[in-house]
Amino acid sequence: MAIDSEGGRCVSTDIAAGISPAAALFHSLADETRLRIVARLARGEARVVDLTAELGLAQSTVSKHLACLRDCDLVDYRAEGRQSFYSLTRPELMDLLASAEHLLAATGHAVVLCPIHGTQHGTTHGAADAHSALQAELDHDLAQLDAPTGETNTTGQATS
Repeated sequence: MAIDSEGGRCVSTDIAAGISPAAALFHSLADETRLRIVARLARGEARVVDLTAELGLAQSTVSKHLACLRDCDLVDYRAEGRQSFYSLTRPELMDLLASAEHLLAATGHAVVLCPIHGTQHGTTHGAADAHSALQAELDHDLAQLDAPTGETNTTGQATS
């Protein structure tokens, strides 16, 4: 799901009200750019200008992703003069990501090859397509949370 326009939040207030804290945490980590920012901040604090230069991203992109991570209390900043230095708030986050890497290695990165969750239409196009497919599935699931209450058919669409 794309970051919404409400101050860079990862999940709108309406959606956030309907998902568990665990789902919100994993959603905040479901974006490759946010993972790259977290990995960089694991090495030490950085300013937005440092992150844009090191990651090759636009300032607005970095700022929006930092806002998402801040909303989840995974990242915070300290002001020094007119500069803000961002850092991770929870060192346990790196333990979680290390565990995820171990799980991926133990399963032979099966999530990338999974015919339902890892690729589009059951073919293996690699991690980029896997990420897109996962993102599309998450977008669909979150859209269902916004749908009016009612019965759903087997495709997950509301019926009248």
